[in-house]
Amino acid sequence: DAICTLNLVPGESVYQEKRLSVDGPDGTKIEYRLWNPFRSKLAAAVMGGVDDIYIAPGKKVLYLGAASGTTVSHVADMVGKDGIVYAVEFSHRSGRDLINMAKKRTNVVPIVEDARLPQKYRMLVGMVDVVFSDVAQPDQARIILLNAEMFLKAGGHIVMSIKANCIDSTANAESVFASELEKLKKENFKPRWQITLEPYERDHAVVAGIYRPVKKKKSKK
Repeated sequence: DAICTLNLVPGESVYQEKRLSVDGPDGTKIEYRLWNPFRSKLAAAVMGGVDDIYIAPGKKVLYLGAASGTTVSHVADMVGKDGIVYAVEFSHRSGRDLINMAKKRTNVVPIVEDARLPQKYRMLVGMVDVVFSDVAQPDQARIILLNAEMFLKAGGHIVMSIKANCIDSTANAESVFASELEKLKKENFKPRWQITLEPYERDHAVVAGIYRPVKKKKSKK
């Protein structure tokens, strides 16, 4: 089994991934890129059986922990020309690769900043439909919630990759996953699915659900 995304920039690979061409209905060639689940937590979740990662044509996505843009490039394929991916990466070294990838995938807005400080890029990011996080930090639940509060539409979706030993290397992975989920639920997050990523990643899970900010009550005058 393999999964592919429709290549937004036909003829171009991002990380030496294989490309497949098929004949389209009007005789034109349509090109797909193979999406490697050993290099992408989102792809691993899809291979594990998740049928809705909430990323689709026209969607606006805030991607935290974009690294060099491997998975970001596939997300850009999925949202297409009418969508947009705001890709945040803290490392300047990875950020250079991300910026280079975005030169051809013009629906990607590369942001080399700390995801803990969303106010630093608030002028670059609009309201989004989905926040995806792969930051592998002990406070990653707090990081994704800070960004969701600032940029995620009411009723939008949070998708978070959890690396257990980044949060607590002494606890078993299932306990860590449950603890992170509880942190999200306390902030009005309604879980929809959770999946572990074996055999692609060890002690990793991806959780997803709906985020609804609490409506502020009008103060009585």
